[in-house]
Amino acid sequence: MNKKDIVVDKSKKILEIITDAGFSYSAANKMLRNKDVKLDGKVCKENVKVEIGSVVTFFFKDEAKKYEVVFESDNCLIINKFSNTEVNDEFAKELGVFLVHRLDRNTEGLLVLAKNENAKMKLENAFKNHLIRKFYLTEVVGRMEVDKMFSAYLVKDSENSMVKVYPNKVKNSVLIQTKIKTLKANDESSLLEVEIISGKTHQIRAHLAFLGHAIIGDGKYGRREDLKKFKLTKQRLFAYKLIFGQIGLPELDGKEFKILPDFVKNIPNLHL
Repeated sequence: MNKKDIVVDKSKKILEIITDAGFSYSAANKMLRNKDVKLDGKVCKENVKVEIGSVVTFFFKDEAKKYEVVFESDNCLIINKFSNTEVNDEFAKELGVFLVHRLDRNTEGLLVLAKNENAKMKLENAFKNHLIRKFYLTEVVGRMEVDKMFSAYLVKDSENSMVKVYPNKVKNSVLIQTKIKTLKANDESSLLEVEIISGKTHQIRAHLAFLGHAIIGDGKYGRREDLKKFKLTKQRLFAYKLIFGQIGLPELDGKEFKILPDFVKNIPNLHL
């Protein structure tokens, strides 16, 4: 069981405080019912309003937390999405937001969500016109030393819930463009910064595997022998940076948001 303390900086109700911390409304309600919530050291079982300066403490299991809030305004929400969280209509409904782009279930990192129809329209238009740049950090199998844009063609294989990548255009394929820059490399693995231009389903995972350097921990596109070697059950792929152009939302225009995953935090001389 994990514990989290929150010092309230804006008067809100208990459930709103807990959901702002990255938990679903149903998970927050369950905490109240199970007496897993304390207000200023005393067990709290009701959704009371909490004043500024009070301390809300709650206890939870790891699987209960789906995300944490990185930035919030009246128009949008930027979260750090955790692994094993499906970004779908149910997820959006649970948070009371609109989806404008997605991350794979097991890909962690920054996700932008719209809080109203106007913001949804502006964010969707910004992604469509490449006014929002998306950068990822990933660790792949083997030595890969590059700094270039790679192009290929991707075909969805809906029956097997995956995609296939080809060097040339084939039937039902779409062009994908993936910019890859090596940050660190040795014979065993390489740390890469990846920027996607096209943003298709499983693009980074499938494209890197096609190039011969599957993401470490990727059970779908990685080789069985590599999975056994590295012994990771969570893929090392993290959406770590967003750069916004002029998209018509003042709180985001020209802004940059960045958060680093655990797998790079202790690497010396890494400048990101």
